[in-house]
Amino acid sequence: MRKLTRKWQMFLYAIGGMGVNMLNLMVGSYLCSAILSTGFGAEAVANQTFLGRDLVIAGLWAVFGVIAKIVDGVIDIPMASFTDNLKTKFGRRRPALVIGLVPMILAYVLFTLVTPNPDGATLLNTIYYGVVLCVFYSFYTLTMVTYYATFTEIVETHEERNFISNVKSVCDIVYFILGYVVVRMLLNGMNIRPVAMIVLPIVLTMLIPLFLIKERSTKDGVIVEENGQTVKPVNLFASIAYTCRNKNYILWMLVYSFMTFGVQLFLSGINEYFSVSGMSMIFVMMASFAPVPLTLLLYNKLTHSRGFGFSFRYILLIFAVGMLGMYGVSRLEAGTLKTVLSIVMGLISSFGIGAMFSVAYSVPSELAAEEEKKTGVSNAAMYFAVQGLFSGVATGIGGTAVLTLLKKKELVSYMTVICAVAMVVAFAVSFLLPKGVQDMGKKTKK
Repeated sequence: MRKLTRKWQMFLYAIGGMGVNMLNLMVGSYLCSAILSTGFGAEAVANQTFLGRDLVIAGLWAVFGVIAKIVDGVIDIPMASFTDNLKTKFGRRRPALVIGLVPMILAYVLFTLVTPNPDGATLLNTIYYGVVLCVFYSFYTLTMVTYYATFTEIVETHEERNFISNVKSVCDIVYFILGYVVVRMLLNGMNIRPVAMIVLPIVLTMLIPLFLIKERSTKDGVIVEENGQTVKPVNLFASIAYTCRNKNYILWMLVYSFMTFGVQLFLSGINEYFSVSGMSMIFVMMASFAPVPLTLLLYNKLTHSRGFGFSFRYILLIFAVGMLGMYGVSRLEAGTLKTVLSIVMGLISSFGIGAMFSVAYSVPSELAAEEEKKTGVSNAAMYFAVQGLFSGVATGIGGTAVLTLLKKKELVSYMTVICAVAMVVAFAVSFLLPKGVQDMGKKTKK
């Protein structure tokens, strides 16, 4: 694959995934919530649900939600092998992006606009939404695991991968602001269905990597790098074996899972939480997301001076503090003090949010690049696929099962406390990471 050498190219490339991620946010945080009216405040039901009533059987839907997320994680593995080994005259990555993108968009439209039985919660509706959700996540997975795999291949150095990862993290914040601020404002006067369709064209940002990726033909099964070096793809089982033998990576997956459980629980239940907490979702989310470019600079500075381990633990703890503080603020009476303190908690949380997204791209891409240099095996997609498996299970448990339980028990206000506990567990487990990972990114003194 031809390497990007200019910063503006890398910047544009990092923007590419924003639209697809935005659709995933809409599905996870709005559309899946829109089929259950239970858990919303009375004023939110009309616009934040499809038809103002339950359309699925809650208990069965919770099971489907977990299954969909597990499918999302499990299917990462064959999808990664598919994109790593694709043989076409156009190379591996661009065709895989197209194959994933089209069915994903179709599933998004079907989930948004079609309700088989609009009269109420039925088995038909539950099965329909469950199946469409599985289709969406499957092809979302192919699209994004392919895109993330190119982070290893399209640039040369750790600094360039870190630059793309940081810009991608800022783009994550942009689509979070769009999703949790702009979309939330639109929902004050519109139903979720037209709002979801207004968002859809943002998916066209994926055209950027389609134009920037330049690959040689892989029809003969040989991958030739820009410098003439050849690397070998490996079959599904060999790829899994290479990935799982990387002890540094597996330890990272353990830490990443606890972090993801907390983050996804918060993001999946954000609408319900703010509808009952008495805090302004718009104010808090703006406070949480707007400072992220600056907080990423602090995170990078800490990484350069103290290493990844120190800076990562810093963001976990400070996010936990923000989550606990948000719970405390939610117990206060409405008024100016509550508004101010909620914004402060959002600002505190911002010091962790951006970096937690960045590490999901930078760490596996760096570990995959190191392994490719050692073994000559090109299976970068598998690193993101296995991470997706761990992430899918953690998200299914936190963002679906735990959240549904909290909604049914009317305990959504305790959501941020559970998020904080998950961050503390991730903090403790992170000390198991080996020195090579702990020191990653640390600049040695000359």
